[in-house]
Amino acid sequence: MNRKFATLVSSAIGGVLLLAGSALAEDKSVDWKMVNAAKISLAKGLAAAQAKGKPISGKFEMEDGKLQLSTYTASKGKYWEVIVNHISGKIAKSEQIKDGDDYTHATDQTKAMAKAKKTLSAAVAKAVAGNAGYKAVSAMPSLEQDTPVARIILQNATGTKTVSENLR
Repeated sequence: MNRKFATLVSSAIGGVLLLAGSALAEDKSVDWKMVNAAKISLAKGLAAAQAKGKPISGKFEMEDGKLQLSTYTASKGKYWEVIVNHISGKIAKSEQIKDGDDYTHATDQTKAMAKAKKTLSAAVAKAVAGNAGYKAVSAMPSLEQDTPVARIILQNATGTKTVSENLR
């Protein structure tokens, strides 16, 4: 009986460790101190990315332990991931999105932005203006009952909150 119990406990612990490891591997939360030190806001990053097409989404993210400002743009039926330097505001890198989940997200975001009358940058600026002490870390458009809406994640030293901005 003790042997069965030990095997069961061992299996359960192994499963928990496997799940915890997966969660840590997927956790790409943004460090507040790094976002707060960024000289370029998400709204300005989206505006800078416009040189490579119409901005359709943007976010601060951690890549190899470093903060980066990643935007997606659409131009002439093609999609691009545009990395904007969060210190200088200049485009650091751009790469065409051709397939996978990123492509699927880009096509969905383009459909939402095609119905938008406001830019994503303007929606982000409005969300930040209405929430003193917060900085925007992510802006993702979608269609809600055929209405374009931007889901904007705001962050400050104590946590995050999500606001929706109508893009019409």
